[in-house]
Amino acid sequence: MTTIDENSTRAIQERWLCTYYISRAAFSATRVISALTLGQSNAALGAILLVIYPLWDAAANYVDAARNGGLAHNPTQAFNVLVSLTTTLAVFIALQIGLNAALTVFGVWAILSGLLQLGTAIRRWKSSGAQWAMILSGGQSALAGAFFVVRAQQPVPAVLPVVAGYAAFGAIYFSVSALSLLIGKRLRKRGVS
Repeated sequence: MTTIDENSTRAIQERWLCTYYISRAAFSATRVISALTLGQSNAALGAILLVIYPLWDAAANYVDAARNGGLAHNPTQAFNVLVSLTTTLAVFIALQIGLNAALTVFGVWAILSGLLQLGTAIRRWKSSGAQWAMILSGGQSALAGAFFVVRAQQPVPAVLPVVAGYAAFGAIYFSVSALSLLIGKRLRKRGVS
């Protein structure tokens, strides 16, 4: 592959990632607002928001992997799709048991999906750059998941505000990643390495 082809491929990849990160940030921000407003006053909507989060993550990882060579070429995302789909069902079932069970399931998912996001970001580091925020996000997600599991052992945790905080950090990290890609692109256009 020539340098021109490599630069063109990188530009296409970074354009896609920027769009992908912005859409993930927008979804996370919308989820935070919904959880802290509508979800607080409507238990059924709050439950739906808990179920939708891992489902959205599965869909987003699937689309991103498909856009970048398919699931076979993106094993961390392929596994993340499976984990997130399984979690969607598990959260739905856990909600029938109680909020503590749902938060425990959500916490385990945050650990696994965070580690898988971390793996995806490390793999992309050379081809796309600007992955430092995704590396931080993946690590923080895993730590937050452990916090959720511990918090779920307490009597009736306030689930939605805790999960909304998690989504807010996701929105910030995805926004920073998109901005990093845009800044990197502008710097390369100006000839700054």
